[in-house]
Amino acid sequence: MSQVQEGSFLTLHYRMSGPQGQVIIDTFGGQPATLSLGTGELSPAIEQRLLGLEEGTRSVIELAAGEAFGERQPEMIQWVARKLLSELGDPHEKFSVGDVVQFPTPDGLGSYAGAAVQVREDGAVLFDFNHPLAGQPVHFEVQLIGVL
Repeated sequence: MSQVQEGSFLTLHYRMSGPQGQVIIDTFGGQPATLSLGTGELSPAIEQRLLGLEEGTRSVIELAAGEAFGERQPEMIQWVARKLLSELGDPHEKFSVGDVVQFPTPDGLGSYAGAAVQVREDGAVLFDFNHPLAGQPVHFEVQLIGVL
């Protein structure tokens, strides 16, 4: 049987949940995920725990607070002016607390998400760019279907 190594290509089902059991992602009820280790699709801490597991393994990985997605960083909570939001998207879009918005990276090749935590009357929005599970323990259940 194949074992997970750095750079392995994986086909797997996984379920990731937070400290109160809230499920963030769950592929067990649908198509399995396919991904390559080392490309940033999973957190480095989760990837490290997968190394050495054999194809066909089903395992539960418990990660301590902050281990999976780092600690919450206050500097990653930032106000974004209405003018910039209009330039990046629909100038008439209304934002509400809880909305998750995709922003382009400076090079325009990728994107990152921010969750709206406050909206001012002038249209500026306070976004939290931390991962939703930053600073929290994570429960990760995995079933390795294939390892290449």
